[in-house]
Amino acid sequence: MASSDLAPDSTGSDYPSPVDYSGYTNSPGYVDSLSTYARDCTWEKCQLRMAYFYYRPSKGVNTAFAVLFGISALLFLVQGIASRKRWLGFTIAMVAGCALEVVGYAGRIRAWTDLYTDGPFLTQVVCLTIAPAFLAAGIYLCLSRIVTIFGRENSRISARAYPIIFMSCDFLSLVLQAAGGALAINETKDSTGPQLGTDLMVAGLAFQVFTMLTFIILALDFAIRTLGRIRQLGSANALDPRHAALRKSWAFKGFLTVLSLATLLIFTRCVFRVAELSHGWHGPLIQKQHYFIGLESAIVCVAVLLLNLFHPSICFGESGNPASRPRESRARTWYGRKVKGVSEQSSAEELKDHV
Repeated sequence: MASSDLAPDSTGSDYPSPVDYSGYTNSPGYVDSLSTYARDCTWEKCQLRMAYFYYRPSKGVNTAFAVLFGISALLFLVQGIASRKRWLGFTIAMVAGCALEVVGYAGRIRAWTDLYTDGPFLTQVVCLTIAPAFLAAGIYLCLSRIVTIFGRENSRISARAYPIIFMSCDFLSLVLQAAGGALAINETKDSTGPQLGTDLMVAGLAFQVFTMLTFIILALDFAIRTLGRIRQLGSANALDPRHAALRKSWAFKGFLTVLSLATLLIFTRCVFRVAELSHGWHGPLIQKQHYFIGLESAIVCVAVLLLNLFHPSICFGESGNPASRPRESRARTWYGRKVKGVSEQSSAEELKDHV
């Protein structure tokens, strides 16, 4: 296309001057127009409103996040192998989540030079939308072990129920988001098109927010009940003495802090995505790259890197090792009362149940 075909840029922005499409049958900004001319479009030749993004994704920023998530995935894999399968479920969830993040940011990197086809856009939408569901699953698995460490009597539901209930809800959220994404991709350039896909994605994200909020409420309730029991009976009687050393360790206390922070960060990201898509594919939040970087990329990256640094296999020590403790053969007095036949199952075996 000759330079004379370029219309003056009256916006004063750094965007390239738009091409005049007035002679074409299809108006710019619609799917038919995009699919017809996308093959010939480049950043230098075509106007930005013909693209799937409202901005040109930063190559440097997205490359940095792709590298960070890739490093995190490798660290989780190495840490999982080193833990000798004690944290297999957590490892699978975190590696899967980080791998999806890498693929999603690879799509955004590709979009730096390929804004006008749906491949890069669809890749980042699908992968970056569903990745945090896997990261949340890893968090749910951690709480089940924490309940075992502090005492099941302090929780309103059993330790094993946490991952079963919340991972099932996450799966449902995942299905809604995936189905919505498949339908909504056709709406990104057609403001008059059907809203079913977008509505399904928002419903899936909203259900994920509801799931995490319920999880946070139950976790807070567990913490309050545990602290109340300690004040009433003293830690020696209120908590399982077999885990006293672990509970006092700075590594474990650091893990509890990091897990709480990671939960809040991922929850914040989910709330942002609901707000972002609640206005459809043309809303004010989705048009600004800095919102995406600050409320999606950065906070999720911080969450996974913190969980690398305070990996549960390090912070729990040998408490997750099935061979680390002998079976208990006699009754003990704990949780503030007599327990008959506390059991045939060791503390380590209880922890193993919640991998």
